[in-house]
Amino acid sequence: MDTVDPGAQDANLLRLGRALQDTGYRFTTTSPATHARVNVRPGNEWAQGVEDVFGWSRPFRDGVLPAGLIELLQAAGQLRQHGEGWRSQVRASTLDELLFFHSAYPTTDSAAVFFGPDTCRFATAIERHLAAGQPVRRAVDIGCGAGPGALLIARARPGAEVVAVDINEQALRYTRVNAALAQTANVVALRSDLLAGVEGDFDLIVANPPYLLDRDERVYRHGGGGLGEGLSLAIAGLAGTRLSPGGTLLLYTGSAICGGVDGFRVLVMARLQATDLQWDYQEIDPDVFGEELLEPAYARADRIAAVLVTARRSGPTDGSTP
Repeated sequence: MDTVDPGAQDANLLRLGRALQDTGYRFTTTSPATHARVNVRPGNEWAQGVEDVFGWSRPFRDGVLPAGLIELLQAAGQLRQHGEGWRSQVRASTLDELLFFHSAYPTTDSAAVFFGPDTCRFATAIERHLAAGQPVRRAVDIGCGAGPGALLIARARPGAEVVAVDINEQALRYTRVNAALAQTANVVALRSDLLAGVEGDFDLIVANPPYLLDRDERVYRHGGGGLGEGLSLAIAGLAGTRLSPGGTLLLYTGSAICGGVDGFRVLVMARLQATDLQWDYQEIDPDVFGEELLEPAYARADRIAAVLVTARRSGPTDGSTP
C-alpha cells in the first residue's frame, strides 16, 4: 500500500499553481447559489476547458486538460474518478493577480475551505486600510481559510511578520501553498483556536469568520451563537486584549437583521464600548446569502447583511510602512 506524503503532495500542488499561472489562468468564484445555477445549464454538465475544471468544478473527460496538468493534479492527490471521467478536488480562484487554491464545489465537507464574494469584500476592506499607511510590524489573520487576508497584508508590508491561524489543517496547507505562489515569505501558518496558540500583541488583526447558522455545523460556515454571531463576538473581544498601541481590528462578518434590528451591532458595540478602543460599524452589503432565509434558523430574519467592524487602540504612530 502506497504511503501518502502530504509534503510531496503540497509541493506538486504548488507546481500545479505555477503551471496555471503560466497559462494566464483567471477565475472569479461566485456565490454557491450562482455556481449551482450556472452549472445546471444545458451544456455545462462536463468541462470544456481549464476554467471549467479548476473554477467551475465540473467533471472532465480525457483530452480536456493538458497531460502535464493532469499529472500534477494526480501527484497532488487532488484527482478523483467521476463516472467515465475525472474531477478535481481542488478549485483555483484569482484575486487581483494572485491565485488561491481552495476546496472544490460543492463545499459539503465540514473541513472544506471556502473562497467567494465575501473574500473579495474582505480583501477590499484590508486594501483600503493598508492604503492609509498605518505601520504594521506584526499582523494576524484569524480563521485564515485559503489565506487571502494574510497574503494581502504580507505583500503590502513585506517587512512585517504575518501570522495566519486556523483550526482546519487543510486551510493551513492551502495557505502555505498559496503563500508560496504569491512569494510572500513573511507569512507563517499556525494551528490555533482564535489566538489561544499565539503569543503577543498585533498592530493589525483581520478576520472573516463563519457567520451563519449551519444545520450541519460545518466548520467553515457555522458561527454559533443565536444567529451565527458567536465567533465574530469572540474575535471582537480579542481586540481589547491583543491589539498593540495604535493597532487596528478589521472584522468582516455578517448579521441577521430581524424586524429591522441589527442584533449583532447591539451586541458587538456593547462589548467594544467596555474597552478603550475607538470603533466604527459599517454595513457593506445589505443582502447576502438570501437563500439561507429559507432555513428554520432564520425564520425571523428579514435579511443577512455583510458588515465591517473596525476597532482601533489609540497610541503612537510614526507613519512608516515597514
